[in-house]
Amino acid sequence: MKAKDLKKKYLEFFKKKGHSIIDSAPLIPEHDPTVLFTTAGMHPLVPFLMGQSHTLGTKLANVQKCMRTGDIEEVGDTTHNTFFEMLGNWSFGDYFKEEAIEFSFEFLTKVLKLPISHLAVTCFKGDKDAPKDEVSANKWRELGVAAERIAFLGKKDNWWGPAGETGPCGPDTEMFYWTGKGKPPQKFDSGDSKWVEIWNDVFMEYDKTKGGKFVPLKQKNVDTGLGVERVTAVLQGLDDIYLTELFWPIIKKVEELTGKKYNKEKKVMRIIADHIRAAVFILGDERGVVPSNLDQGYILRRFIRRVVRHFRSLGADVNKNKFTVILAELIIKIYEGEYRLLKEKKKFILSELEKEEGKFVLTLEKGLRKFNQMCSDKKIDSKEAFLLFQSYGFPIEMTQELAAEKKVKVDVKGFEKEYQKHQELSRVGAEKRFKGGLGDASVETTKLHTATHLLGEALRRVLKEDIRQRGSNITAERLRYDFNFDRKLTAEELEKVEKEVNKVIEKGIEVKREEMLLKEALESGARGEFGAKYPKKVSVYSIGNYSKEICMGPHVANTSELGHFKIKKEQSSSAGVRRIKAILE
Repeated sequence: MKAKDLKKKYLEFFKKKGHSIIDSAPLIPEHDPTVLFTTAGMHPLVPFLMGQSHTLGTKLANVQKCMRTGDIEEVGDTTHNTFFEMLGNWSFGDYFKEEAIEFSFEFLTKVLKLPISHLAVTCFKGDKDAPKDEVSANKWRELGVAAERIAFLGKKDNWWGPAGETGPCGPDTEMFYWTGKGKPPQKFDSGDSKWVEIWNDVFMEYDKTKGGKFVPLKQKNVDTGLGVERVTAVLQGLDDIYLTELFWPIIKKVEELTGKKYNKEKKVMRIIADHIRAAVFILGDERGVVPSNLDQGYILRRFIRRVVRHFRSLGADVNKNKFTVILAELIIKIYEGEYRLLKEKKKFILSELEKEEGKFVLTLEKGLRKFNQMCSDKKIDSKEAFLLFQSYGFPIEMTQELAAEKKVKVDVKGFEKEYQKHQELSRVGAEKRFKGGLGDASVETTKLHTATHLLGEALRRVLKEDIRQRGSNITAERLRYDFNFDRKLTAEELEKVEKEVNKVIEKGIEVKREEMLLKEALESGARGEFGAKYPKKVSVYSIGNYSKEICMGPHVANTSELGHFKIKKEQSSSAGVRRIKAILE
């Protein structure tokens, strides 16, 4: 079965089970400072998992674009990706453990026709915070899964969340499929890599408090995730996701461009295929960013440069061809039927790849000159090796390879210590980013969310009518708002915008939420974010007669709650897009 058929069958199955099918949310999340990318299907649904009602009901399903940068170093084996597609189904206070497990089992064994003889599961073994999950285990036994195929594991393996320090969390049950040759062992060993995890059902039944207590949630939710790439490989009897139709055309093209064979260069070719696909989807996102040294742009830059480096390591002449562009055209062709936006943004995607590849090829040459200078001492110390890595993008393997040609020694152990220090600083930075918790809905972020609506309307009134939101990011401290405009704003214009927002705040206008069909919402004058996909039924927030927008929320009840609005910075975000950062005092 091909990946397209798997996705189609999944959505059809859950539609029959009463689920509303929603579009994939953008890869770059809105209003969530805790993560750089959408890491799972549940990510954009946090307000509804927390109790807000969804316009399409209590049961949803979709195919979600996801990105996990924590797996960058894992890429190169048979199962890991940075970008991937996740099939998910959700229950917001509707069905719970038994029904969710029945759905999973029916889909795997009846629709996908996977033999029960090759399935195994894990359940939460219980601890001081929550009891052993016998409900899930009993349901699996009732469905015919042998006791030897059910393993009970701790929080590390069978507990989800919270994403930050507090919030919804709970036990999960994971499904595994035997990919080894011959008959599967009678007893399930979760440490055996031939058992590949294919699906995860998360049962959010607790709220972790600031004091570290786990309090039962009033609304118990189900959140599931099934990886398209892994399950496609399983259905095709493959133990390597890169042999599926999702990657093989890319690998074949790499073989053609380098003259090397996949079976001799598996790890490098897998990294190239994964990273270029991830780069195409970041650039082709609704909120697509460009390569930079910050946040999502930095990850994008890292992907592109790693692709170029690896092409060079395979002996390709990086000065001669734009390899990223050649592969991107192929990827767009593979996915354009399902993701129309990739086709629409093709020119932008290819242009940005070409620019970044060209920049790195020049950096690469500078790095080689620096390397040659270092070689005069017949040794490269740890700091020099790290400089080549950090400033010129040279992986230690490349430095070693070049040094071996010149019979120069490299302090690899010292480099690893420098690298660990760098990783530790990055980790601390990442922890600071995650501290707020996923989908932070504090009083501060709620106020700033409403202020963002006022800012958008004020910009339209002060500058021009056709200004549209091109992205936003809200923390408890500040709002960031991107909008289409082709020049820097003057000090007078910024002052006018600020005064306009404060005038509305001082009037104390009521903020009202309504649910309506998308067509009705647009006809009523409600504005939406540029490029965003909305369900058939949406939430519309009106601030008196001043502003009317399609939005998931949350918002204050009255503008008088906001305080004083102040713009702190106005700058360029990308070509034709400006960015404002503002606070409430």
